Amino acid sequence: MQSGLIDSQGRHVSYLRVSVTDRCDMRCLYCMAEEMEFLPRDDVLTFAELDRICTVFIRRGVRRIRLTGGEPLVRRGIDGFVRELGRWTTGNAPLKLDELTLTTNGTQLPVHASALKEAGVRRVNVSMDSLDPARFASITRRGTLERTIAGIHAARETGLEVRVNTVVMRGVNDDELDRLIAWCGEVGTDLCLIETMPMGETGDDRTGHYLPLGEVRRDLAQKWHLVPLTDRSAGPARYMRVEETGRRLGFITPLSHDFCATCNRVRVSCTGQLYTCLGSDGAVDLRRILREGGTDDDLLTAINLALAFKPARHDFFIPQEGQDVRGPARLMNVTGG
Repeated sequence: MQSGLIDSQGRHVSYLRVSVTDRCDMRCLYCMAEEMEFLPRDDVLTFAELDRICTVFIRRGVRRIRLTGGEPLVRRGIDGFVRELGRWTTGNAPLKLDELTLTTNGTQLPVHASALKEAGVRRVNVSMDSLDPARFASITRRGTLERTIAGIHAARETGLEVRVNTVVMRGVNDDELDRLIAWCGEVGTDLCLIETMPMGETGDDRTGHYLPLGEVRRDLAQKWHLVPLTDRSAGPARYMRVEETGRRLGFITPLSHDFCATCNRVRVSCTGQLYTCLGSDGAVDLRRILREGGTDDDLLTAINLALAFKPARHDFFIPQEGQDVRGPARLMNVTGG
């Protein structure tokens, strides 16, 4: 194995997030505009192109890959692509993925959970921001709570570990957190709370929705016995154990307490743009290299160039009273965010 990928700050990059599509069957108000104009299909990388990029990263030391979208499970042929990537999760060779995971809204899991498990996926993250059907429909603009819950149950029945992701929004769903903790304990899933991230124009005014999770944690500690944990995932979540349920409760705090100093992640969009920071618009075009006949060495040169300019920290803007959260113009759904 060649030496690993190291960025401008000396941080080792071992985690790759890959968006496989910009399309989704929901329009969550913090993620997408309600009326989306999706990319022409020719602009989106083929699975063969995505596999080639992933292979270059794996050969240079990436040990964890997370597939995202849009909603990754709406793309036709996704099971075959996951199965191809799954070849890197088996055996004892130095070139091996420690983890292949996926972030989903859960609606397609009843169809795909078994295939994911057979391909080598052991854990999925499921986005669910409310347990109230009407509120869930309002947040997702077209989602159905029953379908997402069915997906979570299907994943658990297949043997997949599940982490529920909840974006906490002041005045929208911050009154449901106790209920979510209890529900996840009953179902047997972890829960991760996420601060609102300012990613592009979604058609929703996020002024006032931002809620620092430090405040949330203090409030939750009045009801739940939260024990700090030293174990961490490959991502930015910091975990506590909820003694009453036995499950983990994670906190992702990109605005109130950034995790940039230990960032080990880069992202490839479904169009082949390599983003070294979720909070920066700067990108390197890997699709152009692929489609102009570039070699793997050419891809690696471009990757190293991008890492040389990976910023020390993100550019998210922490709002003051009367201001909206601000960040990159691109949307979360097309960057693997």
